[in-house]
Amino acid sequence: MTDTGIVLPDLAAMKAYGAAIAARLQAGDVVALEGGLGAGKTTLARAILAALGHQGEVPSPTFTIIETYDSPSLRLPVVHADFYRLKHPEERHEIGLDDYRDGAVLLAEWPDHAGGFSHEPGCLTIMLDLAGESGAGGRIAIARGGANWVGRMP
Repeated sequence: MTDTGIVLPDLAAMKAYGAAIAARLQAGDVVALEGGLGAGKTTLARAILAALGHQGEVPSPTFTIIETYDSPSLRLPVVHADFYRLKHPEERHEIGLDDYRDGAVLLAEWPDHAGGFSHEPGCLTIMLDLAGESGAGGRIAIARGGANWVGRMP
């Protein structure tokens, strides 16, 4: 599948992009959020959760590793994970990731630390990068979808 790119000049554009992704999500999908520190991974995850119906705070799962969202107001249950602190991909099994994922969408920050998810047909990989010097131009998002994303790319 070919990559699609979009410039996200500000927070409003990031929220709109998150809403476009959320509108296309199905149970079992993975949104693999890649990019360096400060690239906007958690901001995009928050935008997706808000578009799915979550109200309230969305803490970064940097320290908890996994946060779950399954309130009745959400269109789909969501697992928001930040794998930055994992030392080895095998640790994803030790934390019970597969148990959390059953019937849910996975928003995965630092997916490479958990061995990656791009081999899964329901994986949408979003590479975020700063646009312009020090991110003054916002962010650039490059999306690549697995086989299940054909016809529903944001």
